[in-house]
Amino acid sequence: MATVQELEARKVRGQAIAQVESNVRRIDETEYKVKSQSGHGEYQVISTEAGWFCSCPDALTRVLKCKHIFAVELSLELRRRIENSTRVVPLDFQSCLSCGSEKIIKHGVRKNKNSQIQRYECNQCGKWFVKNLGFERMAASPQAITSAMQLYFTGESLRNVQKFLRLQGVNVSHVTVLNWIKKYVGLMETYLQDFTPKVGDTWRTDEMYVKFSGNMKYLFAMMDDETRFRISQMVADHKGTSDVRPMFRESKEVAEKMPKTFISDGANNFHDAYRKEFTDTYGEKPSAVHVRHIRMAGDMNNNKMERQNGEVRDREKTMRGLKNPDSPILKGYQIFHNYIREHEGLKGKTPAEAAGITIEGSNKWLTIIQNAAHEPSLNTTETSR
Repeated sequence: MATVQELEARKVRGQAIAQVESNVRRIDETEYKVKSQSGHGEYQVISTEAGWFCSCPDALTRVLKCKHIFAVELSLELRRRIENSTRVVPLDFQSCLSCGSEKIIKHGVRKNKNSQIQRYECNQCGKWFVKNLGFERMAASPQAITSAMQLYFTGESLRNVQKFLRLQGVNVSHVTVLNWIKKYVGLMETYLQDFTPKVGDTWRTDEMYVKFSGNMKYLFAMMDDETRFRISQMVADHKGTSDVRPMFRESKEVAEKMPKTFISDGANNFHDAYRKEFTDTYGEKPSAVHVRHIRMAGDMNNNKMERQNGEVRDREKTMRGLKNPDSPILKGYQIFHNYIREHEGLKGKTPAEAAGITIEGSNKWLTIIQNAAHEPSLNTTETSR
């Protein structure tokens, strides 16, 4: 009988195999060929009524679910995500935002105290629109605002962002930059919460201390092991005694599922929340296996979570602490991590792309903001959310 640690180790190795597309070869609907990790030969993986069967020695002699079966399952899951992926595309201002007609004409200008904005009218449906959707009445251009957000969330201070903008001819204060961040983080948060990331079956959680106006608090977060998608987060006063069940409930709502394997340290509040929130349909017993013994080395480490915490720590050092637990900076960083930042560990993809949500365009900030500002009935998302 394999232990939980052995099965998790096999899954990790299977994930490493599946990440290289050529390693898993589909013969037909029930048969696959999987390359051995040594590179010498292939193993046959077959789907039967009794489940998966593999020709490797591990599966034959020990009758266990081997890494090759895990690789096939993960490959099928990745293919399913690609087929069912959601794509958010930049708005096409060469056609009407309401009906898509290309019969648009200029229809005067709209004046505000900062500038004049060209209006367009559609000869097909009679509606009019402007090309700065989401940035109405803003003194700075969409490019300047989104550049400021990119610089800030990659580690620059507000004052350094202000200096950069001055070089571009945009004279604003560092407070204005912060106000931009607050405004657009709130807009994007409301829009993105309707998307369901297709995360894997293994989730990790951890905490890190953060200073808020000089007071020590803890930032808890839940992450999907496979896609590195930051599912949810919360701030609490204490490390091992704070109630983290709200974060667990939010994670279930965001992912619309529960994990099969849950990894954390040995803190009692994690285990208590796991027993009460990750339960079966009848709420009687946990539906996931809880791995509480994390080693510094080997397959059962929490390095991925520690790396993600390190990203937040780098941002916090630049800010010299946060003002309050409700700061939009934390939510903004979550959006940046999931939808904007490309990760080497995901072969240049964002966690959202790995989870089936693709934000297109060279400026992902702009794509999200303009779609978020667009009326829901005119949403340009290519698949239903």
